This record gives sequence, structure tokens and C-alpha cells, in this order.
Amino acid sequence: MREGYSIRDASKPHFVTLTVVDWIDVFTRKAYKDCILDSLRFCMANKGMVLFGYVIMSNHLHMLVQSETGDLPGLLRDFKKFTAKTILKKIQTGPESRREWMLERFARAAGRHSRNKTYQFWKYGNHPEEVYSE
Repeated sequence: MREGYSIRDASKPHFVTLTVVDWIDVFTRKAYKDCILDSLRFCMANKGMVLFGYVIMSNHLHMLVQSETGDLPGLLRDFKKFTAKTILKKIQTGPESRREWMLERFARAAGRHSRNKTYQFWKYGNHPEEVYSE
């Protein structure tokens, strides 16, 4: 991983971008945006997330975020893992006209990485940029 894309001081605020694999427009549906919002609320209340701002785009999420515990990588890992599982379950069980196409894309992305078993929802990495305050 290039040094420019690593979290060097996990206690400081960072601007991060979380992107859905293949830039799939998942967040055009309210149900999936709600999963993100519910998870953000949970992380703020229970995991020490300090959220300064966020923008949910159709296929990615921007956040200005900090960890009260100083473990921003762990916080982002847990957030991504939980939201991926939750959204994938909603895609599989809820009304979704693009279900087969989306699941095929997520399965194909999983096949490119040994860490994944069935589906990969988020792209690896989050392009963190440390935010300085003067």
C-alpha cells in the first residue's frame, strides 16, 4: 500500500471514501441508504465514532471521521463489514429488480480476492487523508 493511502495517525480526523465494487449504484435505493445511516448512528453511540460530516453518493460514501479510541482502521473495518453484510442480505431478501445482476457483480469481485468467500461489497482501501487543524 502506498504511504499516501495509509492511516498514519489513527487518532486524528480523516477524510475517507468508501466505494462499492464496480461502482454499482446501490445507494439509489432508500433501504440501502438507511443501512448506512443506521450503522453510522450505531458507531457514534457505541464504537467511539466521531462523525464530522458525510455524503452518500449513488455508489460511494465520503466521511470526515475520527475514532475516540484511536483505532480508525478497526472502526472502518467493522463499519464496512457490518454494512456489507446488512446490505447484501437486503438485496437477497427484499424487493430488488437488479438482484441477480448485482449479486453476480459482487460474486465476481469476491473471486478476485482470497479474503472473500461469496461476495465483496466494498472495494478495498478507503483513500484516507489526514485532516489537519491549525
